[in-house]
Order: sequence, then structure tokens, then C-alpha cells
Amino acid sequence: MLDANWQEGPPGHLDDPDLYDGILWRRSIGYLVDAFILSIVMVCTGIALGLLNILSFGLLLPVKIIVLALLPVAYHTYFIGNGGATPGMRFMDVEVRTWLGRRPDYVQAFLMTVMFYASVLMTGWLILLFALFNDRNRTAHDFLSGTLGVRHSRLAAATPQTA
Repeated sequence: MLDANWQEGPPGHLDDPDLYDGILWRRSIGYLVDAFILSIVMVCTGIALGLLNILSFGLLLPVKIIVLALLPVAYHTYFIGNGGATPGMRFMDVEVRTWLGRRPDYVQAFLMTVMFYASVLMTGWLILLFALFNDRNRTAHDFLSGTLGVRHSRLAAATPQTA
């Protein structure tokens, strides 16, 4: 999929409602799918690092803790920076785009991911209610990183064609 070309920002909710149709519940279900995938990856990684920890007589315990703590950030950053969506987001037809319609790069994906986890940790998920009070259903970490979530299948129709 080519990058969209939104010169002055994405279409509003009233201009193109299909682009944001059901985006909140789709993002939520997509995150649960990602959490399931990530939990499997973390268990397997934890077992492998646990065995290495035993073999090193406990010297690799700090490495295990750091790797397991950074794994969710790496997962989300890689998939969002690489293709604009994690596997769970793809499954739910959601894609992350920059304010001008491009796919985010790795730096922007990292910023979005860190802002997500930091805001959720500080507020106990309450910060996500922020998405209920704006027309494009953007979360606080979307605003802070300059991104928004849109329906992947409706993106081509919302992208103005250039001659």
C-alpha cells in the first residue's frame, strides 16, 4: 500500500467516517491479540534465558530481566515501524499512519510505543479514555507521537489521487 498524501492532515471523522469506523474496538481487540502473541514469545524467551541463567549460576539474571522488560517495546516498535501495524492490528484491519498519511518510521514507532507504555503505567489504563473525546479517536500517545489509527482497507479510498 502506498503512503497516503494528506497535505493538511488526515480527513476528519465527518469527511470520511469509514476511515475511522470501529477503530476503538478494533485497536483494543488487536492489542489483546498482540498481548497473546507477546505472552507466548515472552514465555519461550523466559524459559530459554532461565536455562542460560541456571548454566551461568545466576550471572545472567540481569540480562533476563532487561530482555523481558524490553521485549514488548521491541515487538511494537519493529512491527509498527516496519509495516505500520502489529500482527494484531493487521488482523483487525487497523494501521498506524503519521499525520501526513505516511507509515511511521522506527523512531516514530518507538516514540509511540514508549508513550503508550509510560502513559498506561502512570494512569492504570485510564489515559486510553482520552480517545473517546476527539473526532478521530486518537489516544494520548497518538497525539504525542504524531500518529493516528485508521482502517487499512478503507485507506485507499481516503487517499486523494494525484495526477
